[in-house]
Amino acid sequence: MTQDAPLFAWQPDFLPSVISIMTLTVCFVFFWFLSESEKIHQQIGASRSKEAASVAKVVYQKMIGVLLLGIIPIAIALLFLPYSVIEYGLGFQNTGMSMLWISGIAVIVLPLNIRAARRPNNLDYYPMMRAENWNLRLVLLNAAATTAYLFSYELLFRGILLTACVATLGVWPAIAVNVALYSTTHLPKGPAETIGAIPFGVLMCYITLTTGTIWVAVVAHIILSLSNDYLSVYYNPTMRFSRG
Repeated sequence: MTQDAPLFAWQPDFLPSVISIMTLTVCFVFFWFLSESEKIHQQIGASRSKEAASVAKVVYQKMIGVLLLGIIPIAIALLFLPYSVIEYGLGFQNTGMSMLWISGIAVIVLPLNIRAARRPNNLDYYPMMRAENWNLRLVLLNAAATTAYLFSYELLFRGILLTACVATLGVWPAIAVNVALYSTTHLPKGPAETIGAIPFGVLMCYITLTTGTIWVAVVAHIILSLSNDYLSVYYNPTMRFSRG
């Protein structure tokens, strides 16, 4: 800042990055406290068995995420920021390149998850739905809730936040902001996921910017999450897949 410029001088170009960063911050804070509220968890489990309460709690957490990390932020973005849904990465351009990225990520992620899923610290946390009997209904419910949640998550980070920050801060500062916030949101999940979110976040930003779409990030995140869930069920001695 130049010496003659006021310390708190406002420039209109600041608006997109300020709105996107503050939207993410406020919405994530509300999401965290609502999704982790013991009072709400007790109400959810009051008339349910332990397993049913676990399933209901996870569905509740992910649907709160859809609202606070997806629906509300995109509404704010479309009302107050000068970008279209295509600019937020919701188009389907560069499909061939996107499919190559998705295939390559799947080839890398699946073997890594096969190795990681059987570790005791992973089995203690995943799958989040602590059910013994994983029938088709539960598998599909978990997949639907996770897909909706991760779509919202990626729309906020790699769609709204990245688009607004690139336009006003430039590519590398925007990636730095994106990855810093993305990694920080993983702190409750422990050091491994928090640190792992840094290279994964950089890669997702790079792919999003080069393809012009968030769909690679969305699908890659879903593959990463659901494969870990179902491999964790397979390796957990107290859980099993069933037809009933």
